Amino acid sequence: MTVAVSYPGVYIEEVPSGVRTVAGVATSVTAFLGRALRGPADQPLAVNSYGEFERSFGGLWTGSTLGFAVRDFFLNGGGQAIVVRIHNGAATASLQLQTATANTPVLLAAASAGAWGNGLSAAVDHETKDQDNPALFNLSVSDGAAGTRERFFNLSIQSSDARYYPRVLEQGSALVRAAKDAGGNYVNLRPQATGGEAATATGGSDGSALTLAQFDGVGYQAGKKGLYALEKADLFNLLCIPPYLASSPDVDAALVATAAAYCEARRAILIVDPPSRWGTTDDARSVTGAGTTSKNAALYFPRLVQPNPLRENQLETFAPCGAVAGVIARTDTQRGIWKAPAGLDAALAGVTALTVPLTDAENGELNPLGVNCLRALPSAGRVVWGARTLQGNDVLASDWKYLPVRRLALHIEESLYRGTQWAVFEPNDEPLWAQIRASAGAFMHGLFRKGAFQGQSPKEAYFVKCDGETTTQNDVNLGTVNVVVGFAPLKPAEFVVIKIQQMAGQVER
Repeated sequence: MTVAVSYPGVYIEEVPSGVRTVAGVATSVTAFLGRALRGPADQPLAVNSYGEFERSFGGLWTGSTLGFAVRDFFLNGGGQAIVVRIHNGAATASLQLQTATANTPVLLAAASAGAWGNGLSAAVDHETKDQDNPALFNLSVSDGAAGTRERFFNLSIQSSDARYYPRVLEQGSALVRAAKDAGGNYVNLRPQATGGEAATATGGSDGSALTLAQFDGVGYQAGKKGLYALEKADLFNLLCIPPYLASSPDVDAALVATAAAYCEARRAILIVDPPSRWGTTDDARSVTGAGTTSKNAALYFPRLVQPNPLRENQLETFAPCGAVAGVIARTDTQRGIWKAPAGLDAALAGVTALTVPLTDAENGELNPLGVNCLRALPSAGRVVWGARTLQGNDVLASDWKYLPVRRLALHIEESLYRGTQWAVFEPNDEPLWAQIRASAGAFMHGLFRKGAFQGQSPKEAYFVKCDGETTTQNDVNLGTVNVVVGFAPLKPAEFVVIKIQQMAGQVER
């Protein structure tokens, strides 16, 4: 805005540059869906370490492969995971705190469903700040299995009080919540002192094994449940659904197809585990048996052999999705999203062996089909030895054949989508177009300087067009501004050919 002048002199006016920075989004936030011992259901929760996963979801469990996949993710270099707990009929444990009124106990419930809640106990005393106040009490809650204890002082049964116990437990307790009676109301009666004898919880159960219905049931998308609970998450780049079927260590093919389509909508990549029936390379040639051929999905074969700490470290077979996601995250950090997450540096930590040892010839049969092989190499151990999407079959001749090319495109799309929100409702004319060109161009140039594109100059590496050619007068009348961004992606050197010849005797001149 122009400075209002009123007296002879010098005036200073700060003029905005017109350039709005486009920040690159995260590249390897990995979402995991599955069954867990504890934790909120159908709620995405970010965890930044395996220890945090243990505290929030209970750690490894023989009833689910989710914990093992999350462990492998962090073991192989993963940085941030988003975990969605899904269960099938798990029940929430409850306990009763007796009151002076007969048959009217104060009801408490475990903070989440599961048999873990049966280990809860609670005790009450009246050593409050005002012992003559009949509305106040102290509450102690213990989790015997985890060895954790919570203590709440000066809780009140009056809803107008700042220490009203349902609100305090809802926001301050990781173990219990206030439960309502049969009429749907909280019991606002002060519980009696337990005198050292704690009330114990009962009724918690872990439910049954998962089925497709718990991921993609009727009304789940509208209700943001199951797979679609990720609608509550702002961003994820990779999606892992570890095996969950009770009949076999697999995922429903229908869910793989649905998850791949959802990943296309969310600009993410689905990491597909090989079906457990694939015991040979001949089985793996049937790529369509994986459930999808999406450009936003990548399949890795074979499965991993690892020790199971829950069974005295006996060797068992595990799905590779978590470990592969960790390798991808590690590669992004060390080299960048444009580097193929494969090669001698893409070692799989914690993997004792692979279920199917592959030879060079067998690898050569699967790679052109879009199957990313996991190999055991004498010099590097177990490594990821493929970087194609499920559109990577040579016959398809897809633009999105290579995983790093597809992921880089998704990164650019998501970053520009978020970084140009400011342009909405701005006057649609050349000043706006120039600002968009400057903002998007600066972002693309930053990637170019990091080595994300082919070409020795920016002109060879990328372009950003937003002008009267891309946005016609009719577009302006319709309220549309068109931006065209192009880039020359780096593609992995899958085949290194070295030619050797003998030098013939040279004739001196």
